[in-house]
Amino acid sequence: MNSMTMTTPAGPLTILAGDDGAVRAAGFTVDVEALLPLVHPDLRAAPRPRTDLGPVTRAVAAYFDGDLGALDAVPVHQRTGGPFMALAWQEMRTIKPGEPITYTRFAELAGRPRAVRAAAAACARNAAALFVPCHRVLRTDGGLGGYRWGLAVKKWLLGHERPLTEMD
Repeated sequence: MNSMTMTTPAGPLTILAGDDGAVRAAGFTVDVEALLPLVHPDLRAAPRPRTDLGPVTRAVAAYFDGDLGALDAVPVHQRTGGPFMALAWQEMRTIKPGEPITYTRFAELAGRPRAVRAAAAACARNAAALFVPCHRVLRTDGGLGGYRWGLAVKKWLLGHERPLTEMD
């Protein structure tokens, strides 16, 4: 597994990716060891530091340069114990930048409208922050809710993704 830390406007972003180029974990930290437990044991390997992850690095740079769809093509490989979590992470990747949704709406999209807590758990257990955009899911009252990497980072990402018309 390859590891790399990038400097971004939202803070340092560390990415773990397999040799196949798929992201296994990512988070706004410089601590690779903090990310390793997030990777499913079947996908985990000793991280090898790299200075460039090729297409992943380019996609992250493009995202922070304003191409908000640049991360969509980056493959992500997470594993979990159940089909709901896998479906929830897949659905999370369809949430458009600048169009955050509530946990309630997210539960509906994931096929379990009454499972708001399970939807929140999918956000909390997401290992591939930014690539699987759990930051785009908000509390029902519109509040930020939680974010493993800090509410300041979540707020920055949401501000970065706001449509230009809202920024006036």
